[in-house]
Amino acid sequence: MADIESPFDVEIRVGEVLEAESFPEANKPKMTKLWIDLGEDDGEIQSAAQLDHHYEPDELEGRQVLCATNLGTVRIAGFKSEALTVGVPDEEGYPVLVEPEADVPLGGLLF
Repeated sequence: MADIESPFDVEIRVGEVLEAESFPEANKPKMTKLWIDLGEDDGEIQSAAQLDHHYEPDELEGRQVLCATNLGTVRIAGFKSEALTVGVPDEEGYPVLVEPEADVPLGGLLF
């Protein structure tokens, strides 16, 4: 099978949330700190996401999520965020996670 290249400029990879905690120090409300495993090749990264509107931190642990991984790193209230955890807005504009329907290998690239 030939490798399929991503049609996107950004790399969106599958990761598993290892740990999550509320992030009240952030300027935006309802932020969550995430530690995400992208698999053997990419290892563990950190991400800050506005997820507390819909998810308790302990509900996020063990979930597979999609992460934009080549956007660079930003510091949010002293926390290094290395990826953008992908979501879509609900009726009020708060993020709802985009997740694989079934478990897939970590680090997999969205195409």
